[in-house]
Parts: sequence; C-alpha cells; structure tokens
Amino acid sequence: MDITQVAGSRDDFQLVRHITLTGTQFEIGRRLAEEAQRLGWTPVPVDPTLSRARRTWFERHWPQHQERMDGAAAALGLDPEQDTLAMDSLSVPPQACSALWVPPGSAGDGHGRIGRNYDFFTLTAGQILGGPGEPGELPMASRPHVITSRPSDGMGTTIITMSDFDGCMDGVNAAGLAVVLLIADFAAASPPESFGPQAGLSSVQLPRFLLDTCENTDQAKQALLLAKHYDFGMPLHYLVADARGKAFVWERGGDGTEHIIDVGDAPLCVTNHPLHRHRDPMALPADSELTFSSFGRLRSLYEASKGVTMSADELRRNLLEVRQSGDPTMRTLWSSVLDTTARTLSISFYLGEGKDYSPELTFTASA
Repeated sequence: MDITQVAGSRDDFQLVRHITLTGTQFEIGRRLAEEAQRLGWTPVPVDPTLSRARRTWFERHWPQHQERMDGAAAALGLDPEQDTLAMDSLSVPPQACSALWVPPGSAGDGHGRIGRNYDFFTLTAGQILGGPGEPGELPMASRPHVITSRPSDGMGTTIITMSDFDGCMDGVNAAGLAVVLLIADFAAASPPESFGPQAGLSSVQLPRFLLDTCENTDQAKQALLLAKHYDFGMPLHYLVADARGKAFVWERGGDGTEHIIDVGDAPLCVTNHPLHRHRDPMALPADSELTFSSFGRLRSLYEASKGVTMSADELRRNLLEVRQSGDPTMRTLWSSVLDTTARTLSISFYLGEGKDYSPELTFTASA
C-alpha cells in the first residue's frame, strides 16, 4: 500500500491523500482496514441474524466486497465468520451536487466524459446534526481520499470518497464504467430510524458495487434492478456511463418503483430532483428554499450542452458556472471529470475561503 498526500495541507480546508493498493481483494481489504483503524475506525455491532444475511448477500452478489471484509477481519485478528461486528463502514450521504454527461459524439476529441461538482457542508458532523460540534472536531468532508485499487482478482478502480473506505461518491473502472451519486429528492428526505448496516447495499456502497462488478451500462442496469439497497432516509440517484458512449440515470420513486432515464446519444444532466418526474429540462418549476437551486443548475447545464460540441475545458467551465458560492456553510468541495475513454478521474479540491481550488490532479483506473 502506497499513501501520498496529493492536495491541500493541514492549513487548508481539505487535505487529500491518494492510496494505491495491489494484491488480492482480501489483501486490499486488510490494508484498507489497517489504514481506517489508524484514522479512528472501529467496526460497529450488528445483530447476528442481520450479519449472516449481509454475508450471504455479499457472497452471492458482491464477492469482491466480501473478500475485502474478510481481509478487514484479519486485520483486526477476528474470525471472518464472526457475526457480531460489521466489517465495513457507513457514511453520511452527500448534499447538493451537479453532473453532466457529454457523450463521445458531443465531445471534440471523441471522449465520453462525466463532469460533476460535489457540493457538501463545510461543517463538522456535530454541527450538521444541529449541535455545537466537539472541540477539535474537523469538518466532516475535510479529509477525502482518492483510492486506486489494482486487484489481481478483479477490475482496477479509482474512486474518490468523502469519509469511508468501502463506498465512493465518484469512480471509474478499468473497463471505462463511471459512476457518480447525487441527492435525488430533498423534499422526500426523512430522519433515518438507524444509521446501522442493513442487508444489501448502502447508498454510498452502490457505486463501488457497480465498479467492481460491471463493465458497461447494460450490466449496470441489470445489477441495479436485481440489487437490494437502502438509503438512510435520503433518496439518491446515480449517473452511470461507459466507454461505449452510453449513459443513464437510475433513481427510485416514493413508492419504491425503479426508474432508468436514458436519453440515447444526447448529453444527460442531473442535479438534485427526480428526473422521472421532470422529463423536460425546459419545463422545470421555479426553485424554492428546499431545492438548493436544483432546477436552475440543471437548466444552466442543459442549455450549455444542447446541440453543441463540448471540449473537456468547456465542460470544466460549465461546471464552474454552477458551483456553490453563496452560504459559506456549503461549498463545491471538489469538481471532477471522469473520462470513460481514457479511464481517468481528474479532480480539483476546495482549499478554503479565499484560497480557491487545488490544481487538477488526474488518476487512472488502468494498470
């Protein structure tokens, strides 16, 4: 395992580390658990019946993750068959975000790309939950990690994660599949009954699951429709694209129905409202205090991408136009470009008020 500081410092809002891992999934899981433990992670207690159901689901549908969980157990000196502690961690979901898929036919160089702004609070976890925060507590999103895994028994991936090691917010794999997640419906959010692990995929594990198990959007659609998942009361949706130039958004309705929004070869915009309820980007309602400018951001991206050829630099400029810049308690904490042709993830990180963003860094999922 190689760990390198790649952006920011302790004097900036964000200090970003890049972790590179090789070996089997078991060895990668063990090393990630050792690093997570060094940073303060401990496994959470779980009901044994639920634990056995989780293990069975992972073994059947996401064996890569199960192997990494067994590696985490080994790092802690535990029996991998034990069923009283969860060997993976969970994370608070993200907030307002914007993403735009530019297919190869709309790009000057023929590369399909997702551009996205990751918007989140600049507060501590305690402050986000309405309290004063603990003395010395860091802002929740101030220590993101880029993780590159090149397993001997699976596909290579590069991901960016805000606060945990077993899920991700953005990612691309060696086959050219790319995934980003976004809040889907602020109005439908409700306090969760529990933040504890359940059987199936948590909201932040779902992108990592797709990157481990799928090579293209056809496989991803089937995997999502067959998967069991939970969202902690905050509905998310996911933009998925592949190296063939195909893309879709996956989301669920309030009654649990699943929706796949596919616009063929056209650009695809997504922000923070359910696309299946608002099919026409030019007929969106006005924003309210509860929408965090979701409709306005989508209109802006749609109008910028409609009927034009958009270079990578133009994609970056359009993302800049919809960055969070009002209330200082929320900022665009990183802007990323996921190139499905080159299998790369390029990111610039927020360094703090008056400090702008870091230079863009590029990481590859291929060996």
